[in-house]
Amino acid sequence: MSALKRIAISVGDLNGVGFEIILKAHEHIKTLCEPMYCINYTMAHQSAGILKRQIPNDFHMYKVSGEFTIIPGEVSEFSGKYSYDSFMSAVNLAKSGAVDAIVTLPIHKEAWKMAGINYVGHTDALRDIFKQEAIMMLGCEKMYVALFTEHIPLREVMEHVNVAQLSDFMIRFYDSIGAQSVGVLGLNPHAGDNGVLGDEERFIEEAILNVNDKIGKNIFTGPLVPDVAFTPHQRDRFTYYIAMYHDQGLGPLKALYFDESINVSLGLPIIRTSVDHGTAFDIAYEHKAATASYVNAVYAAIRLIKD
Repeated sequence: MSALKRIAISVGDLNGVGFEIILKAHEHIKTLCEPMYCINYTMAHQSAGILKRQIPNDFHMYKVSGEFTIIPGEVSEFSGKYSYDSFMSAVNLAKSGAVDAIVTLPIHKEAWKMAGINYVGHTDALRDIFKQEAIMMLGCEKMYVALFTEHIPLREVMEHVNVAQLSDFMIRFYDSIGAQSVGVLGLNPHAGDNGVLGDEERFIEEAILNVNDKIGKNIFTGPLVPDVAFTPHQRDRFTYYIAMYHDQGLGPLKALYFDESINVSLGLPIIRTSVDHGTAFDIAYEHKAATASYVNAVYAAIRLIKD
């Protein structure tokens, strides 16, 4: 039997549900990998104390400097700073080869901003750290959605929908995942209705033709009408989709597979997966947090590790 893979786990915003999820799932996770939790003794015991739980004896921690008072459900610069430092500790462990992959628990974007961190999230930070155009893909084994544009205002999406950027994105997606059939969503209602409701679909169609020709196979199909792209019939055709903007893809995904979905960063020199949910401040430290997304993120990280 091969040795278990080593995975660094960043704890996310400690004012949220991340550490509860970690403790709940620890007995299962340690059978899948060797987890290294990026948190110091003081903060781990403070969080566990609020939850009225014990830290397991085999709970291996990688010290992250800093201490603050946890206030469940509060947006705080202190929790934002600690979540960033935990994340960077995990990244540095992966860069050094000390771990095989990283799994991240949810951060709070406003807390990062309050702490003076100039990234809108993990993926944005990873792009800057590695100077590579990471692709954000979310989903589960039943359905994955890659986002062509992510955390930008909706009014700016049209500026990015052009043949060059779309073609580059699809090539990088194919090189990263090797999917043999990918549905590409149109931008406008009814995929533009032949130009009646918008003509951006002509760029999407040209990019699909260009990329399929370059690959030598008809991998990408579209532009699909967005409001029927995720019906059962279409999900029989496609496991992988490319959405033009954030909510176009993630609304249907979360309606269908909220508890199961994960986040994967493609196209980076390290493996990073994450839960596909937020800090859930409204239920923080109330013993209500689900662990399915976290466990799936660990499974996905292990599958992506090459022996």
